Amino acid sequence: MKKIIVFFLFSITLTSYSQKFEELAKIPPMGWNSWNYFNCNGINEQVIKGVADAMVSSGMKDAGYEYIVIDDCWQVDRDENGEILPDPEKFPSGMKALSDYIHDKGLKFGLYSCAGTKTCQGRPGSRGHEYQDARTYAEWDIDFLKYDWCNVGTQDAVASYTLMRDALFKAGRPVVFSICEWGLNKPWLWANDVGHMYRSTGDIRNNWDIPDAKEGKVWGGGVIINLDMQQELHPYSGPGHWIDPDMLEVGNGVLNFEESKSHFSIWAILAAPLIAGNDLRNMDPETQKILTNKEVIAINQDPLGISAHKVIDEGQFEVFEKKLMKDEIAYCFFNRQDNSVNITFDWKRLNLHEEYQIRDLWAHKMIGTTRDIMNGEIPGHGILLVKLIPLK
Repeated sequence: MKKIIVFFLFSITLTSYSQKFEELAKIPPMGWNSWNYFNCNGINEQVIKGVADAMVSSGMKDAGYEYIVIDDCWQVDRDENGEILPDPEKFPSGMKALSDYIHDKGLKFGLYSCAGTKTCQGRPGSRGHEYQDARTYAEWDIDFLKYDWCNVGTQDAVASYTLMRDALFKAGRPVVFSICEWGLNKPWLWANDVGHMYRSTGDIRNNWDIPDAKEGKVWGGGVIINLDMQQELHPYSGPGHWIDPDMLEVGNGVLNFEESKSHFSIWAILAAPLIAGNDLRNMDPETQKILTNKEVIAINQDPLGISAHKVIDEGQFEVFEKKLMKDEIAYCFFNRQDNSVNITFDWKRLNLHEEYQIRDLWAHKMIGTTRDIMNGEIPGHGILLVKLIPLK
């Protein structure tokens, strides 16, 4: 009997620690990450505080962005007890003070670590220190952990990410767990119970359609490359477990205005996490307009949590559909070619079961009903993003 009772209590203990925080990320997380603009050398305490200030003053916080995430290179070593140490020159006040500053702004704080022995930039990883690091993060009041996949040797991805999930849960502070193993081990098949979002590609690059070759194969690249890697993944995304084609490159000086609108609109309709990656302190008006378009963001944040799928594919012209609350539907008409195209679209092609009003989410106005043929021009690399509202 004693053995049975001991085993029963042991089982309860394992069960209570072996889970993720289920009430987080019911809609796609929104925030900012330091990597795309600042990379390794550009981050420091004042930069991060400035970005947090700008998230509030620019209207991004009001638009729904909440996480400020410091990527790789904040950590430099471990002390004699194995405790992770922030860079004392870049972060002289320490991470708890920075966390408090961000929280005082009404925002949330995130950090980066790695499942391997070292991070992708050669800083200390969490391998062998998972529970210790999770306790430290809880003491610093972090709200988000991006967990990378460098220097892992023969580690098993499922076991490695599950181990950190359990460590975070045992530490007791609710943390959005972002799995960043680049889609190499098909996380959409196993990560629903492990993380809240999981990368389906390699790192996004600041360009439109140039692939990034790694180990002799295409594993990610520009906006179009990462978009195309989302094919057939929409059934695996939903509340609490979002497919992540990586962060936004809007505002980083390479994509033009139409490309930036397309990038943001497509990520929104895919129900991807909207994680800005530009310097929020120095946004031009066009970038701010894109990142704070509340009508587009509402498509992304719709509580149904459905990821768009492609309903028309004509090579250089595609249409994506996303079902929304209140029987509404979002459609993204995407012109992949370099030149603008004139469209004459008959809504009968989509076999809609009722009639709708059509709202253009970038023009912020109604543009007709589905009873009529829709005519318009879509710029090269551009989109038309609309929401259909049932006619009553």
